[in-house]
Amino acid sequence: MPTFVALLRGVNVGKAKRVSMAELRALLSGLGYTGVATLLNSGNAVFGAPRGTPAKHAKNIAAAISTQLKVEVSVIVKSASELAAILAENPIKARADEHPRFLVAFVQDTEALSSPVAIESLVVPPEKYAVGKNAAYLLCAAGILESKAGKALLGKAGKSATTRNWATVLKLQALANERDA
Repeated sequence: MPTFVALLRGVNVGKAKRVSMAELRALLSGLGYTGVATLLNSGNAVFGAPRGTPAKHAKNIAAAISTQLKVEVSVIVKSASELAAILAENPIKARADEHPRFLVAFVQDTEALSSPVAIESLVVPPEKYAVGKNAAYLLCAAGILESKAGKALLGKAGKSATTRNWATVLKLQALANERDA
């Protein structure tokens, strides 16, 4: 059964858009997904589904969250193979101590990757920014909150995307691999 990763945008940041991970696991299980596991408290889930596209799963999950939890949230779903491709195509080599400051911007439709390109003008060396085939990557050398590009990617300029730091992306891949094993 194929494995998928769901990424909710902007949940559990501040007091708005609160979604408990227990509720998210129950909601996903109620939708018929199997082997549901969540990671951290920031809207990351790994699950199995016998059929369906990532875009269809994203739409179904967002609708269920809206209806059942009364929270409007963007959901991006990637297959385990798409997640592996995002990791493999990463052109920025960050040291382990930089992983918390290294962001990956996920989009449901890769055509939306042209939107974060505007962020490139805000990058100040030694920051690094790259847009790949499946995701955008931003290393905020001095920290995400100190970076104009980082703030833009997390804010309205990156509204079609949701970001995760590299450490979280690696943990999601490990969860997906574990589920596939």
